[in-house]
Amino acid sequence: MDEKPLENNYTDDSIIHLEDMEHLRLRPTMYIGKLGDGSSQDDGVYILIKEVIDNSIDEFTSGFGKQIEVNVSFQDKVVSVRDHGRGIPFGKMVEAVSRLNTGGKYDNKTFQKSIGLNGVGTKAVNALSSYFKVQAFRDGQTKYAEFAEGKLIKESELMPTTEDNGTYVEFIPDVKCFGNYHYINDYIEKKIWNYAYLNKGLTMRYNGQRIYSKNGIIDLLENNMEGEGLYPIIHIHEGDLEVAFTHGDGQYNKEEYYSFVNGQYTPDGGTHQGAFREAIVKTVREFYKKDYDPNDIRQGIISVISIRVQEPEFKNQTKTNFSSTYMEPSRDGLPNESPTVKSYVMDIIKRNLDNYLHINAQTAEALQARIIASEKERKEIAEIKKANKDKTKKVSLNNRKLRDCRVHYNSNHERRLETTIFITEGDSASGSITKSRDVNTQAVFSLRGKPKNCYGKSKAIVYQNMEFNLLHSALDIDDGLENLRYNNVVIATDADHDGMHIRMLLLAFFLQFFPDLIKTGHVYILQTPLFRVRNKQKTLYCYTDEERIEAIDSIKNAEITRFKGLGEISADEFKNFIGKDMRLDPVIFNKDFDSANVLRFYMGKNTPERKKFLMENLRTDEDND
Repeated sequence: MDEKPLENNYTDDSIIHLEDMEHLRLRPTMYIGKLGDGSSQDDGVYILIKEVIDNSIDEFTSGFGKQIEVNVSFQDKVVSVRDHGRGIPFGKMVEAVSRLNTGGKYDNKTFQKSIGLNGVGTKAVNALSSYFKVQAFRDGQTKYAEFAEGKLIKESELMPTTEDNGTYVEFIPDVKCFGNYHYINDYIEKKIWNYAYLNKGLTMRYNGQRIYSKNGIIDLLENNMEGEGLYPIIHIHEGDLEVAFTHGDGQYNKEEYYSFVNGQYTPDGGTHQGAFREAIVKTVREFYKKDYDPNDIRQGIISVISIRVQEPEFKNQTKTNFSSTYMEPSRDGLPNESPTVKSYVMDIIKRNLDNYLHINAQTAEALQARIIASEKERKEIAEIKKANKDKTKKVSLNNRKLRDCRVHYNSNHERRLETTIFITEGDSASGSITKSRDVNTQAVFSLRGKPKNCYGKSKAIVYQNMEFNLLHSALDIDDGLENLRYNNVVIATDADHDGMHIRMLLLAFFLQFFPDLIKTGHVYILQTPLFRVRNKQKTLYCYTDEERIEAIDSIKNAEITRFKGLGEISADEFKNFIGKDMRLDPVIFNKDFDSANVLRFYMGKNTPERKKFLMENLRTDEDND
C-alpha cells in the first residue's frame, strides 16, 4: 500500500531569515566544532578563548603590542583578554563583533598572514556568551559595547583615557548553550604556552603568571619530549618555514607532530605536515642511498612544524586541518604562480637536512642505527601478527567483547567528536552500560579479568596478549591516531582496589605503547556515584563523602546505598551517569610529567619502595571519619 504523501505545508512562512547572532546560536557546532562541558580540550568553551586570543596574536604578528593578558575566573567563569595592539576602529567596533563577514582581515594590507580570515571568531564568542564586552583604546580615547546572547544592550560614547592602545574583551560562555561547564587549567595554560612558543618576543600573562619562550619551537619540542632525544635537535628556519625535530629513544615508537599554521595549532595535520613527512623520507633515502621503509624512517620522530602563508585555508572553522595547496592565493583569476606548500616545504627540508647530515656524522650514524632497529622490530612484529592471526579471528571483536556504536566518522568530523568507548571490567558492569548507552555514539569494550602488567615488555605483547590485541584493534590505533574510531576513550572501572589496579594497568598500557592517545587528550576516567541517598520523595547520587553528608542532611529518613561496583547500578540509573551530565576526569600530561619514572615506580619491580610509599600515604575509612 502506498504511503500517504506529506501535507504540503511548504509556504512563504516556511522561509525563515535568521540574523547573524541567531544563526550562530542555532547552529553553534558549525562554528566551534562542538559544545561539551569543558572535560575535553577541544570543547567549545576553550575554542571561544582561543578565538579571542587569536585576534590579539594577529595584532602582535602585524607588529603591534608585545604583551597579552589573559584572565580566567574558574568560579564565576569570566574570561578576559587585553592586548596592546592598534585597537578596533571605533566606528566599526560593534559590527566587528556582531556581524558575520565583517572584519579587518579581509584587507591583507592590514593583516599579513593572520590566523582568522572568515570573519567569524569573536562573533561566535559574542553569540554564545550570556555576557560579552568589547572595549577599544585608540590614541587617548576609548569606547565600549556590551552584549547579551549576541544582542547589543549598551554602547558608550567616546571617552578620554590614559591607557595604552589595544582591545579588551570580556565574556561568560552561556550555560544555555554549554550546560554546566567548567574550565580545566591545564588545557588553557597549554594553549597559552603554544602562543608563546610560536611567537618569539611575545609575553603572555595568564592569571598573573608570566609565560615567555626564549627559544620558540625548540622550547616547545623540549618541553613535550620525555628524556633526551636520540640526537641533538635539528632546527631549520628558512623563509616562512620553521621546524625542529629529533627521534625518541627505542621506548617510544610513534610519530609525534606539533604542527602550526600562522601560529594556529593544527592537531589533525594537513598539507604542511604531509609535506614534511614526505621530505624526511625522501632526504634520508637519498642520503643513505637505501630504499628504507617510510615507517622505519619516521618511527619515533617528534617534531614541531610551523609555516606562515597568505590567506590559509582549513577543512573546518575550528582550523584543525590545514588544506591550502599554494603558499599564496591566486589573484584576478590568473594562474597561481606561488610555490605549492608541498614543494616549498620539501625543498627547504631536503637542502637543509642533507647538509646537516653531511656535516654531523654522529647524528647521521645514530639516525641510521635507529632506522635499522625499527626495521628489525617491524619485521618481528609482522611475524607475531601472522602467527596470531588465526587465533585472533577465533576470539574476534564480535564475540560480545565489543558492543560497537553505529556512527564513527562523517565528512565534516562532527559525529567523530561525539563517539565514546567505555572500557569496563566484567560482564555485569558492561551489561549495565550497554543497556543504558546511546547506541549511536557510545560503544562498550568488556575486559576479561585484569590486564597484564606490560611495564618493561616489548611491543610484541600488544599482539601476543589477546586482551591488548583486541583492545588496540577496537580503537584502530596500530598506525597512529589518524584512524582512531572513538574520540573519547573512557576507563570505566569500579571505585575499589581492584578497579583502581585495572585502571593503572590500562594507563600503563597506553603510556608505554600509545602515549599520544593520552597526550592529545583522548583518555578519560568515568566518575560514577559512590552513594545513593533517597526517600520516597527524592533521590540524590553522591560522588564523595562530603556530598553524602550534605545529602543526608537535606533528606529526612533517608535510605543510603553504597555502590560497591558498577554492576550494582541498574541500567535505568546508569542513563543519568553517561548522558549529557556525564562526569569525566581527563588524563592529562602536563609539561613536568615524567611517564618513564611514573611507570617504573608504580608498575616496576621496586616492591619495597612502593610498599613504603603506600604505607606512609595510605588513608583509611577511619581517617575520613
